[in-house]
Amino acid sequence: MVAFVHTHPTGLDIEAVIAKGWAERSDFSDDEFARASAFYASMREHDARLLAARAKAASVIGTWTGREPRDVGSLGTRLNLESSDLDLGIGFPVEDREQLMAALDGKAAFLGERRTSFSTTRLVFSFELDGIEVDLSALTEQDFTVACRMLDQIAEGMSEEERICHLWIKHRLREAGRLEDYAAWKLVVYARFCPEFNWVPIPEKAAS
Repeated sequence: MVAFVHTHPTGLDIEAVIAKGWAERSDFSDDEFARASAFYASMREHDARLLAARAKAASVIGTWTGREPRDVGSLGTRLNLESSDLDLGIGFPVEDREQLMAALDGKAAFLGERRTSFSTTRLVFSFELDGIEVDLSALTEQDFTVACRMLDQIAEGMSEEERICHLWIKHRLREAGRLEDYAAWKLVVYARFCPEFNWVPIPEKAAS
């Protein structure tokens, strides 16, 4: 793995990018974009391992809940770091949430209820599989439909160049220990493609 250490000024104004709320190729010098591209390629080396773990986690979740999950996290958008965990979501009737809690009891830790939109919430669970942390969000069925549409829009509308730029900012913020800015930056993609959702990160997961 290439070490990406920054001890000198680079051709990138991170503060301006954060203020703008989106990262584009024009924000990068040629040298900085080359470093960002190399870093992005190094993250893709983890895909096979993580995709295999995701398939296994999805199968387990399907067995527990009777629902087919969707990747709602950074792996699904190809914006993951090497330390990123898995974030899967399911749609589940609000009136049946007690049944879901019972089904997951002893299998996944309940992390709490989080607001998803102005009027809805989701339940968040966590479990470990093959040494990888898996977060499971149980959204309302309507929210899950919206989330899937949003993820499809990201897949179709976000270019690889934009992914490279976004991931590099994410990496630089984490590397600098700017965890609040890092947590906020993780959400800008969702906010751009689905502003009605409030993807508040789980506090203890903010640095992953």
